Amino acid sequence: MSASNITSTHPAVFLLVGIPGLEHLHIWISIPFCFAYTVALLGNCTLLFVIHSDTALHEPMYFFLAMLAAIDLVLSSTTLPKMLAIFWFRDREINFHACLVQMFFLHSFSIMESAVLLAMAFDRYVAICKPLHYTTVLTRQLITRIGMAIVGRALALVMPVPFLLKRFYYCRGQVIAHCYCEHMAVVRLACGDTRFNNIYGIAVAMFIVVLDLLFVTLSYIFILQAVLQLASQEARHKAFGTCVSHIGAILAFYTPVVISSVMHRVVRRAAPHVHILLAIFYLLFPPMLNPIIYGVKTKQIRDHVLSLFQRKGV
Repeated sequence: MSASNITSTHPAVFLLVGIPGLEHLHIWISIPFCFAYTVALLGNCTLLFVIHSDTALHEPMYFFLAMLAAIDLVLSSTTLPKMLAIFWFRDREINFHACLVQMFFLHSFSIMESAVLLAMAFDRYVAICKPLHYTTVLTRQLITRIGMAIVGRALALVMPVPFLLKRFYYCRGQVIAHCYCEHMAVVRLACGDTRFNNIYGIAVAMFIVVLDLLFVTLSYIFILQAVLQLASQEARHKAFGTCVSHIGAILAFYTPVVISSVMHRVVRRAAPHVHILLAIFYLLFPPMLNPIIYGVKTKQIRDHVLSLFQRKGV
């Protein structure tokens, strides 16, 4: 077989295993996953509706929150419907190109979510450290540019991945030992030199996590300094209160990433299903939890949601 044929050969479909070693528990595992997905859909749609319908919420903080809710909807919907189809109907087949599309949306929107959390940290920094300049700094024009930069960075980093995968010849079978088309799970089926894919995947992940977390941490260092300089304890408590929801969202997003990374490097002999469950937790947990955090801790959103229920009750 010539080199040109090898580089362009790929299977028509892949077979997604689900959770290796726990196939007999798929139905039971699907129950909390389905519940989490339902909460994520309802919660994020409610956030988007409330922010859109209430003109008092047309402020930078809530624009970023709307971006986060939209990203969470796409991120969870990219993987969960197919995952539930595997668990309920044993529908394991996924077209090769559909697999690449799923992978593209999964990784690009994960990068976007990290960037939005960084933008929200910048919003809190300006609101607390430069309150008099808040409206002049965070204009709609700047927010639009930040949104375009968030999308542009994600596309630039993830766009090469599908093209890199299409050039491989897949001689190690069609079975992906995962619930969805994750980059490295597909690379393991490819023949040839995959070192660049391995290095590129790790470099992008490290670049995003380290860079974004670094700037988020710096923002909160400046915020902490500004808050501690406030005269009254009530003012300090109020300033910290505006950051609680954002800190909760950061912990919900990055904690599973850190745990999964540590597990891969420290507990190398852990069963494959442990790593896959952590990966699914990373996809499900933030989209489910973010609307709850902001709904409970943000008074404007909480009051609007309660007023909606009161109207229906009447």
